[in-house]
Amino acid sequence: MPNTDSERDLLLRAAEHALAWLDGLDARPVATTATLAEMRARLGRPLADRGVDAAQVIDELVADTEGGILGSQGGRFFAWVIGGGAPSAMAADWLTTVWDQNAGIHACGPAASVVEEVAAGWLKALFGLPEEVSLGFVTGTQMAHATCLAAARHAVLKGAGWDVEAKGLAGSPPIRILANAERHGSVDRAVRFMGLGSDNIEPLATTDGQVSPEALGAALSASRTPTIVALQAGELNRGAFDPFAALAPMARAAGAWTHVDGAFGLWARTSPAHRDLAHGIELCDSWTTDCHKYLNVPYDSGLAIVRDAAAHRAAMTLSTSYLPAGGAARDQIDWNPEFSRRARGFPVYAAIRELGRDGVAGLVARTCRLAQVLVDGLGGLPGVEVMVRPTLNQGVVRFRSPAAGATDADHDRHTDETIAAICASGEAFFGGVTFQGRRCMRISVCNWRTTDEDVARTIEAARTVLLRNS
Repeated sequence: MPNTDSERDLLLRAAEHALAWLDGLDARPVATTATLAEMRARLGRPLADRGVDAAQVIDELVADTEGGILGSQGGRFFAWVIGGGAPSAMAADWLTTVWDQNAGIHACGPAASVVEEVAAGWLKALFGLPEEVSLGFVTGTQMAHATCLAAARHAVLKGAGWDVEAKGLAGSPPIRILANAERHGSVDRAVRFMGLGSDNIEPLATTDGQVSPEALGAALSASRTPTIVALQAGELNRGAFDPFAALAPMARAAGAWTHVDGAFGLWARTSPAHRDLAHGIELCDSWTTDCHKYLNVPYDSGLAIVRDAAAHRAAMTLSTSYLPAGGAARDQIDWNPEFSRRARGFPVYAAIRELGRDGVAGLVARTCRLAQVLVDGLGGLPGVEVMVRPTLNQGVVRFRSPAAGATDADHDRHTDETIAAICASGEAFFGGVTFQGRRCMRISVCNWRTTDEDVARTIEAARTVLLRNS
């Protein structure tokens, strides 16, 4: 085992490698350059009988992964809603690793428990949510959906006279889920996790990504079955927001629980310029979001937020004789589905302190502006069709084939080829999506490192590819 001095040297060595990675972000290709076969060949050593010096392990790990680390930390990554690591958040995450606290209960890590408690209060204030809401720190929006839907399941079945935690789902009243037809697939996956069955999801028709009050009203009146309504703040491609101020009171009047997928869109509430997009969202019953998106903390960091704290706790909590009860302290196990878990509240706490309310608002506003500049700049290039101009940080463009008599299939193929060529250039990274039946390039901007210069460099890279392929 290493001694204290070698441990110190090893951590310093890792820090040098990490800083070299960060220093090279601007010059390094954004896309990976190593093939799957190369990664397997380098990393796929046979399991040895004898161990290897720790410094050698770290040095070889860095060397062997060269070309296989995606440059999503950098300012020209636009494929998915992935933030970079804010400086204080990365530093706090390193400390989290060294402190190695089990953030399952207060007794295992008192500071970790209190940090989550304080950060939860700050987050409620940033989002403008009711003071009484409870908040669980989870891995991401996927598990946040599962956590919130567990609370919703508890509440709607309790209203029907059924204790789901004691009796399970066998023999329980059925639950139907009314959901925005353009929802993210993580909602359906969470429905499966909760044993509610994807067949019980009834899609609500949308216009421009939004559920209308008429559509929800008709669905609610069709049955008095215990109901969960799943809406969204920030649709994947258009960034659309459901009209919460109209829909949430309708659902509540019908005895339904309203859940919101706010993976990135909930952060609009922090920006005065974008807050009205999520008008009325505070009227809903549960919300999800990710801090590794707009708050730019390292992975993994999601939030499950529930208005009915008693339902949230009933769905999650565990009590055994060998676990000391927190008493007045906050036991994290009461609010998330994990037992042993990383103290992921430290980076969130640090990022919010570093930015403050104005800094968070400014980050959202700036990335939204840059998304518009990027989409407009691409739209000014020959053969580029703007499908969605951002209202938040999401945009969609399409590349039309220059071939005479080109068909939709030709445009689809040309779009995918153009995306691949831009990524292969190393200058920027985008992803494709099928939007309204056509292949398009989706644009997401939420990294604190992204600058006007990054956007200009990206537009020029696209121009070069289009000229070469015209």
